[in-house]
Amino acid sequence: MQTDLIIVNEYCRICHIEPSFLYLLQKGGLIEIDTVEGESYLPASQLYDVERYTRMYYDLSINIEGIDAIHHLLGRVESLQQEVNRLKSKLRLYETENHDSIEDL
Repeated sequence: MQTDLIIVNEYCRICHIEPSFLYLLQKGGLIEIDTVEGESYLPASQLYDVERYTRMYYDLSINIEGIDAIHHLLGRVESLQQEVNRLKSKLRLYETENHDSIEDL
């Protein structure tokens, strides 16, 4: 399976952002940038995150440390949502097996 790659400098030129911003994101571990024969590439699969981080940085004036904190909080929220969904499934299974509703308890 081939990954679609975007040339970092071209992307930055078209989107009017500084390439150094993307390298800061890379340094912070928020995105990956690959270098092939001296050219830097961004996997297309990361565009959603890059655009979200760009809005935070340029539109909301959130620094890289703030973006990193938000990234980790969003990951934690997603993890908690998955846990809630898992517990809901267990509860439905319990209710089905015992023919009891949570309201009856």
